[in-house]
Amino acid sequence: MIRVVSWNIGRRMEPWRELAEMAGRGEADVALLQEAGSPPGELVHLLPNEDGVFWNRHLYDRWCLVVGLSERVRVEPFRQVPPTSYLGEHDIGVSGIGTIAAARVVPLENEEEAFVAISMYARWMKPHPSTGSPWRIGASDVSAHRILSDISAFIGHVAPSRHRILAAGDLNMFYGATGHELSLPERERTVWARMTALGLEFLGPQAPDGRQSATPQPDVPADTKNVPTFHIIGQSPADADRQLDYAFASRGFHEGVNVRALNRADEWGSSDHCRLLIEVAAG
Repeated sequence: MIRVVSWNIGRRMEPWRELAEMAGRGEADVALLQEAGSPPGELVHLLPNEDGVFWNRHLYDRWCLVVGLSERVRVEPFRQVPPTSYLGEHDIGVSGIGTIAAARVVPLENEEEAFVAISMYARWMKPHPSTGSPWRIGASDVSAHRILSDISAFIGHVAPSRHRILAAGDLNMFYGATGHELSLPERERTVWARMTALGLEFLGPQAPDGRQSATPQPDVPADTKNVPTFHIIGQSPADADRQLDYAFASRGFHEGVNVRALNRADEWGSSDHCRLLIEVAAG
């Protein structure tokens, strides 16, 4: 079994140390990071070779990364290039700065079980100034659709079972949203529908694979199975009430993938997002 951690670390230093500790205990083989920034100096070796990935801090400093954490796997990052019609074998076309990172994860005990791992971060995108829009933050579905267009390059057959793709990260939207206070539910539903059309199965996490909020969650029905993965400023992990982080896998491949939110107060970690622990079965 390969253990993958998906985590928005918000450019913090301590999550890198917590990941190293997880790796030391044999609890993590790969990390899918969002808003990664740079690690503390003593852990710089965890970063992929910067010559092999697109990296420009002048454009954006909250990158997605796929990071190998154990000697049980080999992580082969795809180099980020503009989304041209023809990509090299080791390239991924990226249409949104800081929204995606991808790598081939190769289990060394059985290299035939390799899969493509994708870290996703649906950045908020403000409307164009010409709209005169009052939306201060913007909308995340804009970035999410760019991410899906980039992932589509790894889908080359009608039958989803011919692919082995794992995608996880922070989509900045609520699964099943019906309210409009913090969501654009009609637009956001198109993201979930497009995932399904691409043969990417929604894996949650959903209850009971994580602690549910003790208080009503915003913009979703009372019977939601969403599990909080993010707390706002002023909240503690115990008070978190909104889910922004999700995992998907290719239909067929998904049957051997399990995900849960490490969202209890005693396991949350040092970011405003909790970790998703994703277990990919061998064979």
